[in-house]
Amino acid sequence: MEYKDLIFKIPIEMLDYEECSKFVIEKIEQIIKDAIDTENNKIVINTNLKLGLPMENINKIAGPFVEAWAYETFNSVNSQIGNKYLLINVESQQRLNMADIVLQFKRNDKSITGSVDVKATAEDIISSGKSPNITSFSRIRTAYIEDPDYMFIILSLKHKVYSQKNSKTLLMDGVMEVVNYNAYDLKYISSSDISYNPALGTGQIQIRDIHYVSYEKRTTWEFCQLLDAKYLKSAKRTFDDWYKEAKKYKWVKE
Repeated sequence: MEYKDLIFKIPIEMLDYEECSKFVIEKIEQIIKDAIDTENNKIVINTNLKLGLPMENINKIAGPFVEAWAYETFNSVNSQIGNKYLLINVESQQRLNMADIVLQFKRNDKSITGSVDVKATAEDIISSGKSPNITSFSRIRTAYIEDPDYMFIILSLKHKVYSQKNSKTLLMDGVMEVVNYNAYDLKYISSSDISYNPALGTGQIQIRDIHYVSYEKRTTWEFCQLLDAKYLKSAKRTFDDWYKEAKKYKWVKE
C-alpha cells in the first residue's frame, strides 16, 4: 500500500475563505500598527536590579511578555463597543493549545475566527526567533480535517529592549517595546518557507525564516498534502509512521 492508494477525507473550505483570511490579517495588522503609532507599545518591567535587565539573555524571557501585551492590546480594542476593527471577541488560550489567542471579527453579517500564534523576535538580535516551531504535525493536520475553514495566523512581533532609570525608585526599569509586526495565514505560506523537524512527538512544523515569508495560494486539501509530503520526506519518518497517525486521527477512510 502507498500514499496514492488511500481514500482520504478531503476537507473543503468555504468559497470566500481567501477573502476572509485577508480581512482578518488586515485587521490584526491594523490593530498592532495603531498601538505602535499611538505609543501603546511599551512593556515596563520594574525590578530591583541597579544595573537593569540582563540584555544578553533578554530574548529568552521576551515571549511571554510580548504575548501578554498582544492579548491586552486586542482585549482593549474588544472592550470598545462598535470598534472600527470589527473585533467582537477575544479569548486567551491555555499554554498547551496550538494558538495563544483566538479572535473573532464580524464581516458581512457573519463572524470569522482566527487562531493566533504569537511569536516574539528581537529586532537587534539577527537570529532571535528566526526559525520558530509553529505546532506539531499531527495536531495541525487534524485541525484542518476537523474544520476545513480553520484559520491559523502566525503573528510575528519584533521588539527591542532597553533600560531607563525610574525617577521614583532610582532603580533601572526594563522597557520592552514592540516595534514591528507581520501576520501570516499558515495555510498560504510557501512550501519553501515551511520545514518539518522530526524532533518532539510527531514532529514540528517550522518557518525557515519568519522575517521573510512568501505566499502561495492553495486549498485546505492542498495544504494537508503539503504537510504530508514534508513529513514523508523526512529521513526519520516512514510511510508506516504516517499511516499510524492517519488512522489514529481519522485522516483516511477505512
